Amino acid sequence: MALWQTARFDVDLSRPRVMGIVNVTPDSFSDGGRHADAAAACAHCERLVAEGADLLDIGGESTRPGAVTPSVDEELARVLPVVRHAVTLGVPVSVDTSAPEVMRAVLDAGADVVNDVRALTRPGALAAVAAHPRAGVCLMHMRGEPGTMQQQAAYDDVVAEVVAFVDERARALRARGIDARRIVVDPGIGFAKSAAHNLELLRRQRELLGAGYPLLVGWSRKSTLGAITGRPVGERLAASLAAAVLAVERGAAIVRVHDVAPTVDALKLWHAATAAGATPAAGGGTIT
Repeated sequence: MALWQTARFDVDLSRPRVMGIVNVTPDSFSDGGRHADAAAACAHCERLVAEGADLLDIGGESTRPGAVTPSVDEELARVLPVVRHAVTLGVPVSVDTSAPEVMRAVLDAGADVVNDVRALTRPGALAAVAAHPRAGVCLMHMRGEPGTMQQQAAYDDVVAEVVAFVDERARALRARGIDARRIVVDPGIGFAKSAAHNLELLRRQRELLGAGYPLLVGWSRKSTLGAITGRPVGERLAASLAAAVLAVERGAAIVRVHDVAPTVDALKLWHAATAAGATPAAGGGTIT
């Protein structure tokens, strides 16, 4: 049985897990401002857990193309009150941050996972996670910074280069004493990648498993889905569900989504259509 070790929970990855997105930002690409105050964000956490979210992912920095990085104080003011509430809800709590100061504060407040779009490359980030003997970590592939990343979307082989990057970052963590069981990786759909690159990562997703770590994938409402369907961000639910099911079918252990309840239902149908008893249905299960 594959387990992802996090601060308070060992997450059973023998079945797909649904991570619910909680953006505590005024400018995220999809729902910026909707949960920007702590009370609204805390209520959203409760709603996502009720809908079957296996994990929550709280973020105080928008990483959409062109986004401006907030100050550490601003990011802490956004996420800490929400983290303190979320850790009472009985599911692992991840915080989407690249700032070492924020990592230390949220882990001290009881968060279980650091989910870093910059893969712990900022000075002090690796040490902040290494200082917590059980905290989980997600290493995402991105080039540059959100404001300029799309200018670096050029690859000879996007899949091979993503695998090489996450493997190098995982080796750096392990060299600092961070156990492999604490690590998952994310190919960074939409981060310094064109629509063609994103689709290539989906087509060849099983190759990403060659890095040897569980795979977390986030397709929810992404611009590539809009390019394919012609639909604006608020009308991409069907495409997001299709992408989530395809990702799970091709080996993703965790899907990071805005729309938890429909994703849980879609994965239940996927499970019902696969080999009997092969993988328990997603959503609402026990995490020890």
